[in-house]
Amino acid sequence: MTARPQLDNRAARRLFLDRHGLAERPAGPGKGEDLLDLIRRLGFVQLDSINTVARAHDMILYARRPAYRSKNLKRLYETDRALFEHWTHDAAVIPMEFYPHWRLRFARDADRLKGQWKNWHKHDFEAQFDTVLRHIRDHGPVGSSDVGTDEKKGSGGWWDWHPSKTALEFLWRTGALTVVGREGFQKKYDLTERVIEEALRADHTCPDPEHSLDWLCNAALDRLGFATSGEIAAFWDTVRPAEAKEWCARQLAEGAIIEVEVACVGGQVRRCFARPDFVNAAAEAGVPPSRMRVLSPFDPALRDRARAERLFGFHYRIEVFVPAPKRVYGYYVFPLLEGDRLVGRIDMKAQRDSGALAVTALWPERGVRWSPARIARLEAELDRVARFAGLERVEFADGWLRDPV
Repeated sequence: MTARPQLDNRAARRLFLDRHGLAERPAGPGKGEDLLDLIRRLGFVQLDSINTVARAHDMILYARRPAYRSKNLKRLYETDRALFEHWTHDAAVIPMEFYPHWRLRFARDADRLKGQWKNWHKHDFEAQFDTVLRHIRDHGPVGSSDVGTDEKKGSGGWWDWHPSKTALEFLWRTGALTVVGREGFQKKYDLTERVIEEALRADHTCPDPEHSLDWLCNAALDRLGFATSGEIAAFWDTVRPAEAKEWCARQLAEGAIIEVEVACVGGQVRRCFARPDFVNAAAEAGVPPSRMRVLSPFDPALRDRARAERLFGFHYRIEVFVPAPKRVYGYYVFPLLEGDRLVGRIDMKAQRDSGALAVTALWPERGVRWSPARIARLEAELDRVARFAGLERVEFADGWLRDPV
């Protein structure tokens, strides 16, 4: 029996970072076609409203293109219509040419969400479909505050939607509506036929479900470099685990993929699937630059927390519901990437009133010494991040450099 190709841990990390746009020197205009190419390479960029320093999607793109500014993404999305917004594991912007494969997602969300949301919201949101669609047809794009104005608004927080808001979300998730942009991070919805060109949404031009499943699995594996069938399914969060497992079996039988072994931190070996040129691809990935980079907690390279721990030895959780006195770190701390290592995590916040990026604490990873040279690299990066966030300076709290936990 032929031995499976193997990668040591460092080579695996470099291939993985290469696939996530973090192995080359961070450079480029960060706008227009350059920015669109980066998003194509990543597959999608998660959107998030948290703005501790800058919004998560902006931090993701800035880490790879320091010249990037948020207006560049807004133009691609809202003016050029080169991106559309929908769901992967969370809300994300996705290259427009991928749109036909989201027909499968629309159908699956329609089947899944109708019953779930009836049980969750306890109201008849389906009764509002015609009213909401007619309002948009007559008045143009709307936000949730523009519909259901006579409906009782809930007081249960972020997800306590009134019936018309639920209808808007359902019609978006199932393809009848398209989000055309955000104002103050609130979505604006329009009729899909007024936003998406017919060639991307027409029945006669859209792929069948089997074609989309094949495309989604191939696209996931190519963006991960190596993966289990479960990781392939989780990438877009549309393919079901059993479908990804069957796809891997077929591709393996056809020789389109191979089984490989990837060394994890601590010496364990994980069996994955990869392309036949896996070893050469790892060799060509190159050595990531030594420049320190601040990553978003929602960076695609860290989205799978278990994989980040296996590959980098980086245990990273944002424990939203743990009371503050029991947290080891702050609620929203930023991982620090240096070369092919995650060297620490930093708690910092933009203080807009004073114009300062306020650093509260930095916890090094175990075994990482914070020498004067490493601190200088950190200070240089924080100066850049401060400028990106529109701040004037960086301020360090007393005792900011903590002991490893």
